[in-house]
Amino acid sequence: MILLSNIQDGTEALADGASGEQVEKTLSIIELISSGGPSGIVIILVLFILLIAATYIYFERIFAIKAASKVDSNFMNQIKDHVSNGKIDSAQMLCAQQNSPVSRLIGKGISRIGKPLEDINTAIENAGRLEIYSLEKHVSILATISGVAPMIGFLGTVIGMILSIFEIANSGGSIDIKSLADGLYTAMTTTVGGLIVGIVAYVAYNHLVVRTNKVVYQMEANSVEFLDHLNEPI
Repeated sequence: MILLSNIQDGTEALADGASGEQVEKTLSIIELISSGGPSGIVIILVLFILLIAATYIYFERIFAIKAASKVDSNFMNQIKDHVSNGKIDSAQMLCAQQNSPVSRLIGKGISRIGKPLEDINTAIENAGRLEIYSLEKHVSILATISGVAPMIGFLGTVIGMILSIFEIANSGGSIDIKSLADGLYTAMTTTVGGLIVGIVAYVAYNHLVVRTNKVVYQMEANSVEFLDHLNEPI
């Protein structure tokens, strides 16, 4: 009985020790960033500012492009009816009411009616370049952020590794794990932060390019339709 009691006590002690070793440690994002030291915090702050800028540009442009793509399905039919009947003023008024890239291109072409078709085409092309420039405003910043953010994160990685190597070189045979960990935290957190911001900006940039190309195609299709109507024999 005494032997069984000792075995039971030993088993309970081992169970208690095992449960004590299995205490789970957690690390919040704020603690993870602060563990990287001043240099890591500065780089993460810069990346956070770039993320805010990329998010703002994306939503500002996506709403602008969405508004620019809205064209009445009956718009071109009305324009052709007005032009065919010689109601140039009514056609120009209709374009002014629409207030979209397509309507502004057609309005520019209508204002040149009476001149050679080549002059009308040139005027529409020049107006189209201005509309495309307006649609692509600030979009290039997203492309820059998508390329710069990972490089900034890599800069933090290099700084973190330098700090770790410096601590090892000056440890005098006894390495301070805490100081060494700070450098590694800087290296890892900035790399992850830079990649996240870069990926977000890259995806946002490509989505805006696709949406812009759809509006440009819409502008080209309507311009060609308008020029073809002017070129039709009366």
